[in-house]
Amino acid sequence: MSMFLQQCPSLFTFSSSSPSSLTQISVKSTVFCCLSSSPLTVVNGNTERRSSDRNEIRLGLPSKGRMAADTLDLLKDCQLSVRQVNPRQYVAEIPQLSNMEVWFQRPKDIVRKLLSGDLDLGIVGLDTVTEYGQGNDDLIIVHDALEYGECRLSLAIPKYGIFENVSSMKDLAQMPRWTVERPLRVATGFTYLGPKFMKENGLKHVTFSTADGALEAAPAMGIADAILDLVSSGTTLRENNLKEIEGGVVLESQAVLVASRKSLIHRKGALDATHEILERLEAHLRAVGQFTVTANMRGSSAEEVAERVLTQPSLSGLQGPTVSPVFCKRNGTVAADYYAIVICVPKKALYKSVQQLRAIGGSGVLISPLTYIFDEETPRWPELLSKLGL
Repeated sequence: MSMFLQQCPSLFTFSSSSPSSLTQISVKSTVFCCLSSSPLTVVNGNTERRSSDRNEIRLGLPSKGRMAADTLDLLKDCQLSVRQVNPRQYVAEIPQLSNMEVWFQRPKDIVRKLLSGDLDLGIVGLDTVTEYGQGNDDLIIVHDALEYGECRLSLAIPKYGIFENVSSMKDLAQMPRWTVERPLRVATGFTYLGPKFMKENGLKHVTFSTADGALEAAPAMGIADAILDLVSSGTTLRENNLKEIEGGVVLESQAVLVASRKSLIHRKGALDATHEILERLEAHLRAVGQFTVTANMRGSSAEEVAERVLTQPSLSGLQGPTVSPVFCKRNGTVAADYYAIVICVPKKALYKSVQQLRAIGGSGVLISPLTYIFDEETPRWPELLSKLGL
């Protein structure tokens, strides 16, 4: 069954189909319009605006799944461990951040509650922000690359049948079979990005079915011609005889830190808390995979030792080696016969760096992992202030 809304100028129809007895896919019939209203809270069928009168700063985190675990691990690595007294409760705290409440929510609800003012900050996938934020200006991406949860939202079609020779979105759009009577049927959970993407790629005759479950089975079951879903490795698609096509990637996604513009400007302490979280994240992510290497080396002066070190390509460090005298007492006299060299080295160049240090006279080599590398100022901070007009 299809449902239409004539008043909407850019309508895509979402239709339902019956599930097979082999694989359960729940398909809901819905109509989606490009126009959206301001966020409202629905309580027992009634709408009401929530009050933002509170003093606490609220951070929304995913409540379940791999994203939830990876988020907690990242915060712990930044010395921002989340303390949850009762694992059944949805509220927790970060002791290092005063007046900060942590609320565990579904990712899509984090975005919705940022828009409604019930949350001030959140960590979710970029795909979730884009799908449920729908371009709302109140959402600001504070950090766009937390380096986990990587995936892509991509269109996939069968490898066989009428799609066997289709290898691009251009090929798909030019297939003459898509008409008003027989549109391209796409199964997806992305009811905002899906229609937008298809329209941008010149596909006019498309219907969408929203499905909960194994979307990869939809084409084989006859429910859909294609699917639009998140893809990581692509293994599941291949195992179900599906393929991605050129130009079919809607967006590349990973975990991001997102905030409410209104909260950062108006809520007391929110901007300062965001600054600290951002600095810790940036410094930690920069330090991931980096090691401090310390070695002693004989030399006539710090300059002479530095020149020797800089002849080796793997020993330049971030800005250059730190060279300082090592004092020892011989025959009642304090002298500096050795110099200590300290450099920062990426993991992939670690052993090579040790070899190069030894080759120029280094000894007593010590290696330790880094937790933070702080810049003079985190680059994303002035960008955020600019977005806020501050």
